[in-house]
Amino acid sequence: MILDQMIFNKSENKGSFEEDKKSERPIRSVVKAISWRLIGTLDTLIISYFITQKISLAASIASLEVMTKMILYFFHERVWNNVKWGK
Repeated sequence: MILDQMIFNKSENKGSFEEDKKSERPIRSVVKAISWRLIGTLDTLIISYFITQKISLAASIASLEVMTKMILYFFHERVWNNVKWGK
């Protein structure tokens, strides 16, 4: 879908979300990010439980993971914000 927009709609430079009805609204992106983070953390919890066989230890690992991944993602986004490629 994004590739189609880049190739076929190249002459139609759309400047904002309101003009581009094919884009997601920012709130949708936020909800998707939260739901994906919950799925990732649940995955970590399950894997940690299978390895350790202790729910308290698995929950500790998952709690730490959710915090570190949010921090890493923040810095990842800040670095990519400075990359001019694709803008």
